[in-house]
Amino acid sequence: MAVPTPHDASGGTSAPCLPADLAELLREQLEKTADEVEDEVRRLVPEYAGPVDSPYGRNLRAGVVTALTLFVDHIADDRGPGDAITATYHELGRAVALEGRSLDALQSAVRIGGMHAWRLMGRTAEELGLDSTVVAALGELAFRTVHEVAEAAAAGHQEGQLHSADELERRRKRLLDALLRDQPSSPQVVQDLAHAARWTVPRQVAVVVLAAAPDRREEDRPLVGAGALVDMESRPPRILLPDPDGSGRFGGRAFTLSLRGRPAAIGPTVPLAEAARSLRWAVRALGLMGRGILPRQGVVRCSDRLSTLLLHSDEPLLAQLRSRALAPLDAVTQGQRSRLAETLLAWLLSGSNVPDAATRLHIHPQTVRYRLRQLEKLFGDSLQDPDARLDLILALRGEALRAEASPGPESPAP
Repeated sequence: MAVPTPHDASGGTSAPCLPADLAELLREQLEKTADEVEDEVRRLVPEYAGPVDSPYGRNLRAGVVTALTLFVDHIADDRGPGDAITATYHELGRAVALEGRSLDALQSAVRIGGMHAWRLMGRTAEELGLDSTVVAALGELAFRTVHEVAEAAAAGHQEGQLHSADELERRRKRLLDALLRDQPSSPQVVQDLAHAARWTVPRQVAVVVLAAAPDRREEDRPLVGAGALVDMESRPPRILLPDPDGSGRFGGRAFTLSLRGRPAAIGPTVPLAEAARSLRWAVRALGLMGRGILPRQGVVRCSDRLSTLLLHSDEPLLAQLRSRALAPLDAVTQGQRSRLAETLLAWLLSGSNVPDAATRLHIHPQTVRYRLRQLEKLFGDSLQDPDARLDLILALRGEALRAEASPGPESPAP
């Protein structure tokens, strides 16, 4: 082997001289060196120890050869930019991010591969009898090469993460739209969309709808768990919660706090295919919150308000029921009507027990008896008819809810 002739790779600076033909000698050994570096990386980085056709394995050989080529090119011309080669690592880092993987394995491979390549090439330099200043210069180039490709990979990974996050959000939005359609998508379509969105398909879900905010500030976005599907652009904003009853992540005070003070309604827990039904009930509950029929603030759970939701599922029909069942109260003044209606509902809900009704109303039992005599004159025998009593309970409950719904602060907008 011919002994390399020294040359000044720095173009006249004080940097140590490198042999002019060292680059060509190392280039001849590049494939053999790449084999050894690849084996070392596979041995020390578990992610690269798998099959050659795995996501990591497919990129390993190309990455090793690219980095070694950049190192040798720096020896041949230290002023060369190496843009085309570092672009390869930029794309590798970007691809890792788009696959949802950490950069740790790639960075480990770069460091381990770079050190091993330097040991192999440094050994070659020593065999050629090059002095220590040249070997040191080669070491500096080796570390510079490792730094350059690591920086390029990190920049690519950062770019890929931004793109991946945007794309993942779009995919999850498509998935959420598919789940909340009135005509549910097929299980296979849902499975495919969920896979693309990196979302584990749950057995049951519940849908949350939020009161619309006057402006869309990022700091108002709910801090719900990673498994939730969120669409803040819809009206009303909506969140799909996976397995809300079993995970414990979406219940109690912690979930309320995650909504950052925004009034919300949680639909009933349903099988995944019936998510649109949970959405419908949540929207209905939010509308009742806006009218004051349900609490205007906080979080209302449909499962705790089923009778109210049932009563208001057909409001014209409820109005007809109130009009017919409570017609006898039209014969008294408004003040009397309110007191008599309140007493009648308490008495019916107490199973016709006067003391219990008096306790509910916080009045004397004798006052209840006095009002009941008035009610008996108005309603007659219908107070003893089971069907009529049921109609009265429903009508009186609807009347009470309507009376409680008084104008207040700005209502949650559905």
